[in-house]
Amino acid sequence: MVKKDAFGDKKIRVPFFQPHIDNSDKTAVMNTLGATLLTDGPVLQKFENNFSTFTKAKFGVGVSNATAALHLSLKALGVGKGDEVIVPDMTFVATANSVLLSGATPVLADVYGDMNLSVESIERSLTKKTRAIMPVHFAGKACSIIKIKKLAESHGLSLIEDCAHAIGTMVNNKHVGTFGDVGCFSFYPTKNITTLEGGMIITKSKKIAEYVKSLRNHGITKSLFQRYSKGSPWDYDVVEPGYNYRMDEVRSALGINQLKQIKKLNALRKRAFEYYSQELGHEKGIEIPDMPKHEDHACHLYIIKVTREYGISRDNLFKKMLSAGIRTSVHYKPLHRFTILKKRGKIYDSVKNSDNIYEQILSLPLYPTITAQEQDYVIKQIKNH
Repeated sequence: MVKKDAFGDKKIRVPFFQPHIDNSDKTAVMNTLGATLLTDGPVLQKFENNFSTFTKAKFGVGVSNATAALHLSLKALGVGKGDEVIVPDMTFVATANSVLLSGATPVLADVYGDMNLSVESIERSLTKKTRAIMPVHFAGKACSIIKIKKLAESHGLSLIEDCAHAIGTMVNNKHVGTFGDVGCFSFYPTKNITTLEGGMIITKSKKIAEYVKSLRNHGITKSLFQRYSKGSPWDYDVVEPGYNYRMDEVRSALGINQLKQIKKLNALRKRAFEYYSQELGHEKGIEIPDMPKHEDHACHLYIIKVTREYGISRDNLFKKMLSAGIRTSVHYKPLHRFTILKKRGKIYDSVKNSDNIYEQILSLPLYPTITAQEQDYVIKQIKNH
C-alpha cells in the first residue's frame, strides 16, 4: 500500500494515520451505489443490527457522526437548559459541544494519568444541578466505568458513555457503551473502523432508541419504509423539532464491511502498540502508556509523555519529528483553554492534572498497516535527541 501524506507534503515518511480501506470495502460501497434507496434504508438497518450484536446491546441507531449521537442521547434523557453535565477536561471538544447544543452546561472535571475521567473529581464536581455524567474511554482504554456507574446510580444521574475511541474495548466481558443509559461511537476516518463520517448510539431502552430514530430525521414519526409500505407517504406527524442526523446506505455498507474486520484491525493496532512500548519502555524521560490487557484497550492512540528528564520539551520533539518527516499530534488541548468553554463551561474542582499532562503528551503514528520499519524510524528519532 502506497502511503501518502494527507496534506500533500512529499517530505513526510511516516503519516500520523493511514485509513484502512481495502478492495472489499470498495466493492461494498460500489454495490450499494447501485441501489435505488440511498439513505435510511435496509443497509443502515443491517449495520445497526450488526453493531448491536457486536456490542451485545439491545438497540443500535446509526447517525451522521458521534457528536450527533451524544447530542441526541442528551435530548433523549431529558437533559437541557439549567442542567449540568460532568465531562472530562481532557477530551475532544465534541464531548462538551454536545452538552452546549442540548442547552445544558458542561462541568469540566479532572483526569487521571491515563487521561480518563477521575472519579474523585466527579464527586467534587457534583451540584444540585448535575443531571448526567459523560465519561470518555480515552485513547481506547476503558475508564473507571464500574465506579462511575455506581456513582451515577447513587445520585440518580444519567450516564452517557463517549466511546468514540473504544470500538472493541471490554470491561469484565462487557463492551463499553453497555454500562450506561447510552453509548456513543464514532466512525471518523481515524477511528478503529470508519464510515468516513458516522456514529452509532447503543442502548437497552426501546424508548430511547425510538426517540433518537425520530429526532435524527427531523422529528418525523415514521421511517421511510413505514411511510411508503402502507398508506400515504405524507401521512406522518412531527411532535417536536428534530435534526438531519441520518446515516446513508453507502456509509452503512462500508460500516458493515469494516465491522467484519474489527478483530483483525484491533489486533494489528495492539501489535504496533506493544512494539512501541517494547522499544521505548526504557528511554529516559519518556513515559509510555499502560500496556493493554486482553480486551480492555482498543489501542486507538499511542500517547507518550515527554518529561523534563528527556532533555527537550514536547513541542521541540514535535518539531524534530516533523523535520524528520514524521507526523505526530497532541490529544488533546484541555477544554478549559478554549474560549467557548471559558465562557459557557464551569469548573468546581482543580484541573491541574489535565494541565500538567497537556504539556507532556505526544501521540505517535499508529494505524493497522504501520510497518515495523516505519515504527523503527519513529523510535530512532525519539532515541536520538
